[in-house]
Amino acid sequence: MARSLRFCMVTTFYPPFHFGGDAVNVYRLSQALAERGHRVDVVHSLDAYRLHHDGEPEVAFEHHPNVTVHPLATRPGVASALAAHQLGRPVRYAATLREILEGGGHDVIHFHNISLIGGPKVLELGRAVKLYTAHEYWLVCPTHVLYKFDREACTERRCLTCTVVHYHRPPQVWRRTGSLPSALRHVDRLIVPSRFALRKHRELGVDRPMVHLPFFVPRLANDAEPDGYSHSIELPERPFFLYVGRLERLKGVHDLLEVFDGYREADLVVAGAGEREAELRAWGLPNVHFVGQHHPDVLGSLYDRAIAVLVPSRCYEAFGLTLAESLNRGTPVIARRIGALTEHIEQTGGGILFDDLEGCRRAMDLLRLDPGRRTALGQRGRLAARALWSPDRHIEAYLDLVEGVLRRSVTPTLAVG
Repeated sequence: MARSLRFCMVTTFYPPFHFGGDAVNVYRLSQALAERGHRVDVVHSLDAYRLHHDGEPEVAFEHHPNVTVHPLATRPGVASALAAHQLGRPVRYAATLREILEGGGHDVIHFHNISLIGGPKVLELGRAVKLYTAHEYWLVCPTHVLYKFDREACTERRCLTCTVVHYHRPPQVWRRTGSLPSALRHVDRLIVPSRFALRKHRELGVDRPMVHLPFFVPRLANDAEPDGYSHSIELPERPFFLYVGRLERLKGVHDLLEVFDGYREADLVVAGAGEREAELRAWGLPNVHFVGQHHPDVLGSLYDRAIAVLVPSRCYEAFGLTLAESLNRGTPVIARRIGALTEHIEQTGGGILFDDLEGCRRAMDLLRLDPGRRTALGQRGRLAARALWSPDRHIEAYLDLVEGVLRRSVTPTLAVG
């Protein structure tokens, strides 16, 4: 696509005001489009960030000159984000969003995590090609993650009890009104980053045209640091395994501490932050090192030095971003056999799947004691990752999708990877 287009990304969180991989994916997509000459507006809720974090972000992010960021901050503050979540409409954000989306001359409006910025009603705003990326399972799950009772992957839906009793969130009445299916009719294509997540959305009743388009992982120079960011990471002298991600129960970090409570042959480095951090640190394990949250572009040295990256998620990941980043660096992955993680390991051959904690320990010993196998898995994974999840391949497919919708000739069977 030779011509320059104007995009608008609509998302609850955007770096540096963010907590997880969904915002990082929006950031990387916006930067990649901008680097190719397109103009990108990004609208996000600063109020939503304040709902979960009182202070300023610990990590800085640079923005391309072609990217214009519109942080939404209202006088009611976090109440505006909560109102959007509960009522399923922009409420206090409506006037600003309408001005940006309907007066910005955009060719494409791309919705991402919209739960705290406008709910389903925001999908009706603006006149352009409209895309929605299912980073998680918000379309089919009030908690986004299909993790029932904060205990196990959801196989039998009991949404009201799960949401109110176990997650302590008030019910979203709008989910019972049909407003979400109605709003989705305003969206041209739903983008889903794994075949597993696409099947799961279909299984749970989403009947809009869906496209399988995996996220991408940028190639980073060794020890790359973004401008204006400098923070050394102290690593243990002993061999170590690595966990990167949010510190929450559904991510399985507690399981890793249970493994390392009786594992003395190597250390565990935990890179990330989250609501369970204090609880995890309280274990006081001498062979577990918490190094905090860092810009994704400076994690290269951790990936490179780790024996393997451990991905113990207990929930259905829609896309294994940490897994993809690790394989991109040539470091093998030991992952739980669940969701898209299974798909990615089987697709790349870059790691080992486990079903229980004993299986995780066996896989750890296998790679720790057999460097040749570790190297072979890492090399295989790197070749596959750089072929499947390269920026150029993703952006080419993404722009082809946009062009196809503009011409109304694209079909919902497009798949990449």
